[in-house]
Amino acid sequence: MQSFNSRNRRIDLLRGIAILLVLILHFSLSYQLGYSDLNRVLPGQFIQEFSGNGNYGVTIFFVISGFLITGMALQRYHSLAKIDLRHFYVYRFARIMPCLLLALFLITALSFTPLSIFKNNLNTVSRPLAIISVLTFWHNVLMEKMGYFNYCLNIYWSLSVEEVFYLVFPLLCVYFKRLRFIVILCIALIVIAPIQRSFYPHDEITMLYGYFSCFDAIAMGCCAAIFARLVTFKKRWLVNLVKYAAIVCGVSIYCYSNITSNAVVGVSGMAVCAALLLITSVYQNNPGERYKNSVARGVCWMGKNSYELYMFHIVVLAIMKEICTPEMLGGFTKILWFLLFISVSVIVSGVIATFYSQVLNNKLRRILLMGNRSTRSPDEALAESGN
Repeated sequence: MQSFNSRNRRIDLLRGIAILLVLILHFSLSYQLGYSDLNRVLPGQFIQEFSGNGNYGVTIFFVISGFLITGMALQRYHSLAKIDLRHFYVYRFARIMPCLLLALFLITALSFTPLSIFKNNLNTVSRPLAIISVLTFWHNVLMEKMGYFNYCLNIYWSLSVEEVFYLVFPLLCVYFKRLRFIVILCIALIVIAPIQRSFYPHDEITMLYGYFSCFDAIAMGCCAAIFARLVTFKKRWLVNLVKYAAIVCGVSIYCYSNITSNAVVGVSGMAVCAALLLITSVYQNNPGERYKNSVARGVCWMGKNSYELYMFHIVVLAIMKEICTPEMLGGFTKILWFLLFISVSVIVSGVIATFYSQVLNNKLRRILLMGNRSTRSPDEALAESGN
C-alpha cells in the first residue's frame, strides 16, 4: 500500500472537484447560472439544482480531511493512541490560521469601505462578535441563532465544524487508546448525524451546518483510513468495481434532488461514496503519476490549493458582485463572468499559497516545534490541508 505521506493525485482530483462544486454553488447563488445561456444546452431547472447542491462538496472535503489526518497519524505514530498532541495541534494551527487571519483581515478592512456586501446585516451581530465566532470555531452556532448575516464570513461555518472535531479527536484517541473504541465512537457519530438532520427539515442551517449534522462525514473519513491501513485488496478488478460503483452512486445522489430535501440520507450517502473513492485511491496511487489531460491537471491543482481557494474565493466574488450586479449581465456575459471569477480566484489563491500560506506553515512548524527531532515535509503538510 502506498504511503499516506506521498502526494496522491487521485485525492487531489477529488478535492479539486469538491472545491469546484463549492465555487459553482456560491457563484450561482449570486448570479443564477440557470438563467444564463447554459440553459440552451441543459434545462435551466437542472442547472439551478445542480449548482445548488454544491454543499455536497463540503461533505466530500470533510471525508477527505478525516481520511488524510487519520491515515497520516496511523503511519506517523503507528497507533492513534500514540498521537503526539503537541505536534497534532501545531500542524493544524500552522495550516489553518495564516489563511484564516488574512481572510478575516481583508473582510474586516473592506467592511469599513462603502462596499456594503462586506458588512454584517443590520440588527444582527456586532463585527467583533462575528470575528471571534470564526476564530473560536462556533460560527455555525451563531448562524443557527442569527441566520445568514454576513455574505463572506458565513461560508466559514465549515471551519467551525472541522476544527471542533480535531480539537476533541486526538484527546479521545489518547484517552481510549484501543482502536476499536475509536471506531465505535466514529460509528456512533455516523449514526447520530442523519438522525440529527431529520429533526430539522425546515432549518437549513442547523440541518446542514450543525456540528453533529456534519461529524458523520469526518468520521467516515477516519474509518476509511483505518480500513485502508488494515485491509489489503489484491484483486484489481474488485478495486475498480468499488471505485466505479462509488462514482455512479455519488453522481446519482448529487443529481437526484435538492440537498435540502435529501439531507438525511443524501449527505451520508455522499460521504460513503467519497470514503470508498479514498480507499480505492490508496491502492491505485502512483506517487509519480501525472494526468495527461490538461483539465484533470487543472482540477488537481485546484485540489492541491483547495484551502486557499475556499478561504479567498468569496472575497473575489463579493468584489465582483459589487462591480457588476446580476441585473447587469446577459445570458452569455454571465458565463464569461463566471469564467473570470474562476480565473481570478485561482490566481489569487495560487499567489497566497505560494508566497504566504505555505511559507508561514513551514516557518510556524519550525518555530513552534523548535528542538524537536520530528519533522514534516512540505508535501506532507499540504496533503493534510482541509476546510
